[in-house]
Amino acid sequence: MDIFEFLGVFGGLALFLHGMQMMSSGLEAAAGGQMKSVLEKLTSNPLMGILVGTLITTAVQSSSATTVMVVGFVNAGMMSLNQAVWIIMGANVGKTTTGLLIALDVGALAPVVAFIGVALMVFVKKPKLQHIGQLLAGLGILFIGMDMMSASMEPLRDVPAFVQMMATLSNPILGIIFGALFTALIQSSAASIGILQTLAAAGAVEFSASVYILFGQNIGTCITAVMASFGVSRDAKRATCVHILFNVIGTVIFTAVVMVFPLTQLIERLVPGPMAQIAAMHVIFNLATTVLLFPFGGRLASLATRILPDTGAAEQKGGMRLFYLTSVAPGGREGGLGVSAIVVDQLRSELRRMLEMARQNVDASFKAVRDRDTSPLERVESRELYIDFLNREISRYISRLIAIETNERGSQIVSSLFAISGNIERIGDHADNLAGYTRMLVEKDIPFSDVARKEIGQMRDVSLRTVSALLSSDAGNPDWLAQVAQLEQRIDDMTNEFRRDQLARMRQGICNDEACILYSELLTDFERIGDHVLNIAQELTKARIPL
Repeated sequence: MDIFEFLGVFGGLALFLHGMQMMSSGLEAAAGGQMKSVLEKLTSNPLMGILVGTLITTAVQSSSATTVMVVGFVNAGMMSLNQAVWIIMGANVGKTTTGLLIALDVGALAPVVAFIGVALMVFVKKPKLQHIGQLLAGLGILFIGMDMMSASMEPLRDVPAFVQMMATLSNPILGIIFGALFTALIQSSAASIGILQTLAAAGAVEFSASVYILFGQNIGTCITAVMASFGVSRDAKRATCVHILFNVIGTVIFTAVVMVFPLTQLIERLVPGPMAQIAAMHVIFNLATTVLLFPFGGRLASLATRILPDTGAAEQKGGMRLFYLTSVAPGGREGGLGVSAIVVDQLRSELRRMLEMARQNVDASFKAVRDRDTSPLERVESRELYIDFLNREISRYISRLIAIETNERGSQIVSSLFAISGNIERIGDHADNLAGYTRMLVEKDIPFSDVARKEIGQMRDVSLRTVSALLSSDAGNPDWLAQVAQLEQRIDDMTNEFRRDQLARMRQGICNDEACILYSELLTDFERIGDHVLNIAQELTKARIPL
């Protein structure tokens, strides 16, 4: 095997992986939101869950992408662990289609498919068709890369060192370990199985040895979901555990079957060609494992719960952390179809939580300054630090998400969420200012008149109504925006009215000088809270989503 053939293997692998990435990106841009909606609306019907998992994985050609979506939905509380079990089973069935396509040897049509895809991307102006073109171009490039790998690997069967290495992999344990590690390394079971098929077609590996590598590849594909489960909720980690359990149990069962029964010989007699034989074994492995484990889906969820038991409530809630955003990192290898859609949902949940903290601070701060009560200030300041933390973390996530978001609608939503996070943080700052006034009032023994205290109570009431309106399920609708605008105008009118009343009290000489200064600052914070609420409402309406 000369250097050019060796380079051909890597060139073919590069085209194969790039083709898969193009397919995933094209489908994400064309239908990522719709794919997400299908999973969101999933019922608890097990068969429907398996069907949905199979169809989505068949469409995106990646069980990892589907499983990462499931982890995200479980973490966001939009899907139960039991629902996740069925989709994960379906994802394992759906991932077999890549091997079947390769076995059908449609590589001869690959240049035509790639040309059509590129033509749509270059010559058509409609974004939807351009995304479909990207999908087709990726599919064509995938098979061109497969053909390159196949041609370059053929001489490997005459390399003694390689033949000897592959012979050692006929040992079941070594074969499974090799398959799992190689797939974990490239984070694509479709790619690793495609490589295995080309090796088998080139005569470099026997089918009887390849089955153990194949079983290990099914375990190795779990690495992406494992990476996606860092920093997520306990149930989301359990969904990843179910994915691992499914493939490990299937591997144990099929390794025993292959060693005891002549399953490989039967497939060799019934299925022509090593590529088709590997594809057939892959289908049998995942279909049979799904059928065998289907009656025990609930038990799988229970086993995952026993493996990952609940921790103490204090441990779960202690310290500052993100509750909904996960390490499904945009731009990383753990990304894929639907990841941006999932992160948008998780961002909304984090922002809603952040806004609730700001609302609590507005309530507590107005009451504290009205009553000159410093007891709530420590909690207010603690929440303010948490709000600042969430704003930093959310902004970091959004900056990474914007870099990979290919859907125009998705980009608009993400940009709006970025603006909303900053506005919530500013509401928190103004509430913190109010808390600071309370401390000054107490330390310097500055009194507010009864009239001023009554007006502060009115400010609190309208501020809470205005901030709480952002948490309405109607948020994002034009009619709702008009209602929020009316509340904001009410704040402006009250600010002007209270300033006039303050000037009247000053002329009458019944207003303490220092109290007047603090009250004027307080009115400014009151008005700014209304401004930031209106900014948030406008962004939600622009994005056409509620928090």
